[in-house]
This record gives sequence, structure tokens and C-alpha cells, in this order.
Amino acid sequence: MTTATLTPSHPDAITPGQLPPGVLPPAPLPLAVIKQHSGLALLRKMMAGELPPPPIAITLGFLLEEVEAGLAVFAGVPQLAHYNPIGSVHGGYHATLLDSCMACAVHSTLKAGEGYTTLEFKLNYVRPLTDKTGKVRAEGRLIHRGSRVATSEGRLVDADGKLYAHGTETCMIFPL
Repeated sequence: MTTATLTPSHPDAITPGQLPPGVLPPAPLPLAVIKQHSGLALLRKMMAGELPPPPIAITLGFLLEEVEAGLAVFAGVPQLAHYNPIGSVHGGYHATLLDSCMACAVHSTLKAGEGYTTLEFKLNYVRPLTDKTGKVRAEGRLIHRGSRVATSEGRLVDADGKLYAHGTETCMIFPL
């Protein structure tokens, strides 16, 4: 019987026991903190290490790399630990990175006291990820922001810009 080694094979890989310098241990944010900041300010505080990343980011090994109003970019390195039984990275990895970037593109437009949730997202897989792919970027951009509904789109690409998946997302916006 062969046993797989789940050691990260890329120097940019993030593991729960080895957080990058300046990254706080992951934790959900208290509602009081969420209410007092705009979405963009909250996301920028996470990037600056003033607020912790969400636990899912460390579990799957990705972090917010860039954020502006209507734009959110996450990066991660697919690992053997993300594999499904048929020999490639599980589609849930693609989906989680794309959901994160598309939702945070909407999040970056929220005023203090506003919240949101994903209503639906659609994903198209173009090619498989493997532990040899290297660092990937999930780039989310706002398409439309109304008072109650927002839409966004996302692309998952490698360092050379090769497309692995793309999608769209609809979010509901509400007062907290």
C-alpha cells in the first residue's frame, strides 16, 4: 500500500501551522466589528494583518492579495491535500476561491452597517488544477451593485494567465 505525503510542494503554500508573517490566527469576526466598518475598510484591515483571515482561507491555503472597490483577488497554491480520489484538485477548491473573490468584490462595496450573502453562483471548469500548477489567483470583479442585489464575475488563473475556471455570482445586500 502506498501512502501519499501531504507536505506542501510549493514555497508559497500556506499551511495552518505555518502562517505567513503578519497574518493573525484565523477567526470569524464579531458582528460588532463588521457593523462598524465599510466592506472595503474591513477587507483592507485583513490584508494589513489588523484583523484575522477567515478560517476557511487557512484551511484551504489562500489569502486576500488585492482589494479595491469592486475588485477582490485571492491567491493560493493547490496541494496534494486538496486532491479528490481521481487524481486532481477537488472542484470545491476552485469553487471556494471563486466564491470568495466574487463575493468579496461585492463586499468591498458595502457601507458600514450593511451585510450580504450569496444567493447563487455558477462555475465553469476549463481545466484541472494539480499540485504542479503552482500559485493561482482568483480575481473577482463587480458587474452591478444595486440597493439589494449585486452581481460579480470571477476568473481563476495561474501565474501565466492560463484560465482554469470562471464564474458569476449574485449576492443579496441587507442591513445588519
